[in-house]
Amino acid sequence: MELNERQKKIIEIVKDQGPITGEHIAEQLNLTRATLRPDLAILTMSGFLDARPRVGYFYTGKTPSKLLNTKLKTMVVKDYQSIPIVVQEKVSAYDAICTMFLEDVGTLFVVDQNAFLQGVLSRKDLLRAAIGNRQLDQVPVSVIMTRMPNITVCEGEDAIVDVARLLTTRQIDGVPVVNKTEEGLEVVGRITKTTIAKAFVELSEGD
Repeated sequence: MELNERQKKIIEIVKDQGPITGEHIAEQLNLTRATLRPDLAILTMSGFLDARPRVGYFYTGKTPSKLLNTKLKTMVVKDYQSIPIVVQEKVSAYDAICTMFLEDVGTLFVVDQNAFLQGVLSRKDLLRAAIGNRQLDQVPVSVIMTRMPNITVCEGEDAIVDVARLLTTRQIDGVPVVNKTEEGLEVVGRITKTTIAKAFVELSEGD
């Protein structure tokens, strides 16, 4: 977040003289306590300052980069995941293409009759099948999909920044969000590069 000049001065005062009361900070800035209250609230909620009753304000020592890093670690998949687009493993490649375009997604998750993850189907997989001059309406997606253990997955409690790192290093567009059970991986959501970009934009805007 970007601090205004008054907030920067407050931090310097607390850093040099803390613990210090709000009244004493206000005196040094020639302001009333009421005028200063919103700035102190912002700095405290943002993590720059800490406050203790009847003692005053302390400087936490956290820089903007440290605060950003802390915030990133609190952003978890379950708060940003979207609805997964799944197809049954017996569906044809032609039907999968139709689903992909109708849903406007780049990746489909292939599940069995019990809704457990069996594979992932990307645009590249479908393009490869089409280039092979196959009859796409006769080819089940189970033949051309990427199978376990070559599928990257994540869980609801995983940090968004860790998933972003996976997408970047493995050069993929999205991953399924799963619940791991004894029977298999239950698909409960999806995280894509677009999802992560929106999350980071929200963070930069302070939402």
